[in-house]
Amino acid sequence: MLIDEAEIILKGGHGGPGKVSFFPGFKSGPDGGNGGRGGNLYLEAVSDLFALNQFSREKEIGAENGQAGESNRRSGREGRDLVVKVPVGSVFTDQESGEEITPEKVGDVVLVSKGGLGGKGNWELKSPRRTTPKFAQPGLPGEERRFKVVLKLIALYGLIGLPNAGKSSLLNELTKAGAKVGDYPFTTLEPNLGSFNGKIIADIPGLIEGASEGKGLGIRFLKHIEKVELLLHCIAADSPDPKKDYHVVAGEMKEYNPEFLNKKQIILLTKADLADKDELEKKMTALKTLKKKILPVSVYDWDSLEILRKNLVKV
Repeated sequence: MLIDEAEIILKGGHGGPGKVSFFPGFKSGPDGGNGGRGGNLYLEAVSDLFALNQFSREKEIGAENGQAGESNRRSGREGRDLVVKVPVGSVFTDQESGEEITPEKVGDVVLVSKGGLGGKGNWELKSPRRTTPKFAQPGLPGEERRFKVVLKLIALYGLIGLPNAGKSSLLNELTKAGAKVGDYPFTTLEPNLGSFNGKIIADIPGLIEGASEGKGLGIRFLKHIEKVELLLHCIAADSPDPKKDYHVVAGEMKEYNPEFLNKKQIILLTKADLADKDELEKKMTALKTLKKKILPVSVYDWDSLEILRKNLVKV
């Protein structure tokens, strides 16, 4: 199961407490060391789409605390920093400040929660007027931040369309992605990804009329279209009204974000093997009024797939 949004708490480690201690024997005076600094917490962008699944188990993640100071003026060990791996393009929104943090390239590392300072031991707290302090500082808490995190796919191509438009089958044929297919609504319950010519294709789950208002799978997956550069709008060739199908999906995208309609689009008349030549030509003619490039394609027609591949390479 793909986790594509979550609410989490990220914390830097707590600073270790200072030590209250005194030299033994013939020596005199305090010798308590300082506590160690708490570890910092970082985010690192990785290509693993399922990296957010860790938050289904852990809602609160923190770096290691600093260790307590020791006798003989020895400082406690600093807490280890923690690097949390997250999918590239994830948007972390601070629920208090509204700040957005987005690691945009694989390998990007961002500091999000600083560790707390260690407390001073009584050795550090002595002074000419206070020569034998019998207390130490407890150490400061690490920075704690509450985030809402949303996954936004970093894909060049996005397959969109109504349920049963043949998107998953096409993704499998182009990329060997192994996406589940079936002749019933909402076969795709989460985005599927595949790689074509080194670029990512995302199969966006089927939209229905009213999706922008929460119907069907709702708006949960519309956000995954935001970073896609080319939309491959799949319309089944056996549909009684392909133009209506187009406007249903286009209308939902417009309701969610009008900028979606400014993206490059190619209309794919999928399952072209299910329509005879005259019927296919008639439906293509009706779609030409949309002023988009139109390609008939079938997973059983190697030539049509090659034409599609050549068009994708040009992008």
